[in-house]
Amino acid sequence: MNRKIAIQGVKGCFHEQAARLFYEGHGLGAPDIVECATFEDLYKSMDNGLADSAVMAIENTVSGGLLPNFELLRKYDRKIKGEVFQRIQQNLMALPGQNIEDIKEVRTHYMAINQTREFFKDYPWIRLVESEDTAKSAAEVAGNGLLGVGAVASELAAELYGLEILAESIETYKQNFTRFLILDDSLEVEADKINKASWCFTLCHKPGSLAHVLTILSFYDMNLTRIQSLPIPGQEWQYFFYVDIKFDDYLRYRQAFSAVRPLMEDIDILGEYVAAI
Repeated sequence: MNRKIAIQGVKGCFHEQAARLFYEGHGLGAPDIVECATFEDLYKSMDNGLADSAVMAIENTVSGGLLPNFELLRKYDRKIKGEVFQRIQQNLMALPGQNIEDIKEVRTHYMAINQTREFFKDYPWIRLVESEDTAKSAAEVAGNGLLGVGAVASELAAELYGLEILAESIETYKQNFTRFLILDDSLEVEADKINKASWCFTLCHKPGSLAHVLTILSFYDMNLTRIQSLPIPGQEWQYFFYVDIKFDDYLRYRQAFSAVRPLMEDIDILGEYVAAI
């Protein structure tokens, strides 16, 4: 029986591509997709038994981190068990039999619009319209038989909804990747293969506290690949720190954790897993 994987968006979106890339790539079979309207709904679908696990975007190489999703990682007790990097390739698509000169309007998510503005400068007669989701835009064009209306979405969306790609890879920056987290409690990760961890912690409010932690991590050869701070609600100028750490030796990592733990007022290990790259 295939795993039921919750994604934010509808079938054909980049979240589904990421889910397929991870689960099929690890020999776990094709996932059954559970569509969710919001990222918090991912967690609710797991809590309600509608999904076995979830795939959630956390950062993009062009637009940066999805800050509300860091808060969700802390709020819900679901550990990160893996990650996957998905290239975001945007494609212009429409009902078959049309060409780009026939298209007067294109619908897609606002982030996709931002990623493809340079392409559309060569087609000033096309009006760009924001929508909820890239793949949902493709589904609406197909489902409503909208001639003269295109969508910008993934190749998978074009395949699922029977649309024809008029121009492929129209994003401005070709090195456009999104990092997705795998939230799947059923996955067991062998300790000797773990080489990445994600933490959330707070520190006492005094000069040098964060620098002290970073110095110790450096001493233990921990590679800090990301650090993100977010305010603690109701506490003035106090912050949660979210960090991703890569390492070559799991035992050395545990020694580093033991060394910095006394310096932290509160720490939550969000996940220990195998890095995608």
